[in-house]
Amino acid sequence: MPAPIFTLTTDFGLKDPYVAEMKAVILSICPNAVVVDVTHEVEKFNVRNGAYMLASATPYFPQGSVHVAVVDPDVGAQRRPIIVKTAHSFFLGPDNGLLFLAAEAQGIKRIYEIASRRFMLPHVSSTFHGRDIFAPAAAHLANGVPAEEFGPEITEFAKPKFTKITRIKDSLVGEILHVDDFGNIITNIRAKDIASLKEGTVQAELPFVKLHLKLSKTYAEAKLQEPIALIGSHDFLEIALNQGNAAAKFNTKTGDKITLAVT
Repeated sequence: MPAPIFTLTTDFGLKDPYVAEMKAVILSICPNAVVVDVTHEVEKFNVRNGAYMLASATPYFPQGSVHVAVVDPDVGAQRRPIIVKTAHSFFLGPDNGLLFLAAEAQGIKRIYEIASRRFMLPHVSSTFHGRDIFAPAAAHLANGVPAEEFGPEITEFAKPKFTKITRIKDSLVGEILHVDDFGNIITNIRAKDIASLKEGTVQAELPFVKLHLKLSKTYAEAKLQEPIALIGSHDFLEIALNQGNAAAKFNTKTGDKITLAVT
C-alpha cells in the first residue's frame, strides 16, 4: 500500500516548534506517513487567507489524502473540531469556515465532530488543538479508523461570508480573498460566475478606485504596469499589473469589497 499522505496548513510560522510537534504526533501514530507542508505562513488569525491557501493546494493531492488545517483564533472556545469527508479526501480543522472552500470544491459527503477522547492525546491543552486533537485524529484516520467513530455526524458547518457572491442587477459584489506575493488581487469571484464574459471589458470598483479592465487570458496581454483582469490558475478572478504590484498601486487588501460590472 502507498504511504498515507498528510498536508499541514497553519499560521504557526517556522520560528517556533509547533509544526514539528504536530508532525511528531502524526509520525508516532502513523510511522509511514508522508507529511507535506502547504504553508505555515498564513497571516496570523486570518481564516480567509488560510481557506484560500487550503483550497488552492489540496485539489492536486492524491485520492484519500488527509488535510489538516489550523488557523484557529478561537481555540479552546465553543467552536467544534471537525472531520469533513469529501469525494476525494478528508479535511480536519476547526469549524470556523477554514475548511469550507476546499471541502465544498471536492464534494462534501459527511461531517463529523471530533469528540472521542480515544483519538486525542492523553492531555488536551486549551491552546494547542493542532497537536492534541487534529494531528492524532488525522493519524488514526489514516490508520483506518472510520470517520464515524470520532464523534457524532453533523449536518452543517460554518459557511464563511467570504465565499458569498451577491448579484445586483448586472453587477457582482464579492471581496478580496488573497493578495499573493506578486501583488495580484485575487477575488472570490469564480470563472463560473462570469462564464458569459468570454472576452471584452469589465468595470471593477475597489474601495479607492474604479477600473475599466480588459478581461484577458494572460498577464502578458497587458502592457508593462498596465492593469488587467483575468481568471487565474485557481479559477478565481484576479486584478493584476503586468510585472507590477496591483494591491500596492490600488491600496487594496484582503477583505476589501469588489463590485464587478460589464461595460
